[in-house]
Amino acid sequence: MENVSNADKLESIKSFQSTISKSEKALAQMTQKGANTALLKKRLKALYIGLAMLENVWNQRPHHYTQEDLAEARNVLTGLFPSIENVFAKSKAGSPQRTLLERRIKALELAVQAIDDLSNE
Repeated sequence: MENVSNADKLESIKSFQSTISKSEKALAQMTQKGANTALLKKRLKALYIGLAMLENVWNQRPHHYTQEDLAEARNVLTGLFPSIENVFAKSKAGSPQRTLLERRIKALELAVQAIDDLSNE
């Protein structure tokens, strides 16, 4: 985790913040429509934890999550890879969507690595 550039750190944190914001908006819409929100709530919690882990490792921000929370978040975050990579494979090279997906994948990988590092301490 030490060899991550400041630009990558900033992009990863921004990517998480953007994904969280989009997920919160989707959750609000789904709740209004009475749709099942269990999966989205689980993903949103994992995103909060992922962001907290990056901020913990890079900015020494404390977190209040248990090992159980971290393990669950790790499983949820790694479960997002196949769908994101599938959309990435279909996106056009050089498109804004592809850049966004590249950053999201990198951010998720770094968050999973941060969780692993903290779990192994």
